[in-house]
Amino acid sequence: MIQDSIQILQAQGYKVTKPRRQVLEVLEGTQKPVSPYDIQRLLGKQGKYLNHVTIYRVLDLLCGLNLAHKVLSKGGFVGCSLGKTGGCHRFVVCRQCGVIEEFADEVLCQEEGKFARSFGFHTECHLSESSGLCSDCYRKQVKQDSTV
Repeated sequence: MIQDSIQILQAQGYKVTKPRRQVLEVLEGTQKPVSPYDIQRLLGKQGKYLNHVTIYRVLDLLCGLNLAHKVLSKGGFVGCSLGKTGGCHRFVVCRQCGVIEEFADEVLCQEEGKFARSFGFHTECHLSESSGLCSDCYRKQVKQDSTV
């Protein structure tokens, strides 16, 4: 992921600065959404320091380039796992264990655009998350419910 992200940064005319690389490394090394303060703390454990304002700026850039996404329901950020996959990127989030799956669907994106235009609205970005139970947590809940 980091090499792909670096290539995209460079192709868009951005320098690969130390803070950008460090934030990308943290995002790649985490399984769940992280806040800027989480990123600062994780870097601190490695003996590195970034001001949280710098982290916010880096995350803003990465999100603008679709290299990272804010997971609204969790209040944190994740690295983009889909690369250049077309369509608007979406998330399904398990409310029990917190696992997140990212997906993209061009048809869904087009349909949402049509829906918005029917109201005279011109969308620039689609944000969508679905919350529920992943298959593992659902199975555990069904098993637990059947024993009660």
